[in-house]
Amino acid sequence: MKIATYNVNSVNARMENLLRWLAAQQPDVALLQEIKSTYENFPAFELRAAGYNVEILGQKSYNGVAILSRHKIKVTQQGLPEFEDENARYLEAEIAVNGMVYKAASIYLPNGNPPYNKPDDDSKLCYKLKWMDAFCRRAAVLAEERQPVILGGDFNVIMTDNDVYDPAAFRSNALFLPEVVRKLKAFSYLGYYDAFRILHQKENGYTFWDYTGAALRNDMGMRIDYLWLNAYAVDRLESCRVDKTPRLSDKPSDHTVLEVVLR
Repeated sequence: MKIATYNVNSVNARMENLLRWLAAQQPDVALLQEIKSTYENFPAFELRAAGYNVEILGQKSYNGVAILSRHKIKVTQQGLPEFEDENARYLEAEIAVNGMVYKAASIYLPNGNPPYNKPDDDSKLCYKLKWMDAFCRRAAVLAEERQPVILGGDFNVIMTDNDVYDPAAFRSNALFLPEVVRKLKAFSYLGYYDAFRILHQKENGYTFWDYTGAALRNDMGMRIDYLWLNAYAVDRLESCRVDKTPRLSDKPSDHTVLEVVLR
């Protein structure tokens, strides 16, 4: 069972890269973020032709999440419960494979940094923190379920100094603020495991490199995409890796793929 997360940074703009990666790696489930598309404009026909069922929570020009699966998808939650949000950031579903029912969610956590022209505006950070609280409440409910749970996506959080090329440069960034890191750590205490760090303690595991300068060539990246597994899923964990191939393609997303293989 191969499950991957990939912030595509506009699904229509990256469609050639996405189809190439799907054909090469053939994940059972792909969690997509920042699809930047409503259902009407989403390339569902092409993805179905490639062998994938599709469910999306879309939004015009911004945000948006999707779940692709070679198996049937049953949506269990669109958006976070009891949290009013005009942005499309959370999609959860059940996927049955060979008699085992997996629960997976595609997550696009808010960035939280202020607009460039309003450096003192903290409204986006406040929204991020409230969103994380609502996400933790949902994750706590899922933690009680006796089935493999995989929560994957672009979390926009740098957990440690080892997760960014220059920690000092990001101390005041909303991705690395202490209050943001604390909330993601609190989530991990609910019984979820960072799949990459379980198997790779020392590797940087970067999943994002800025478009500017020579960030990718010089490996000036950060690890902000995660696959979190509950105990039922982590017991099945065989491998977890960063696949840089999509980021090395022409006209890539600024993120790349993170994938796990479960027994």
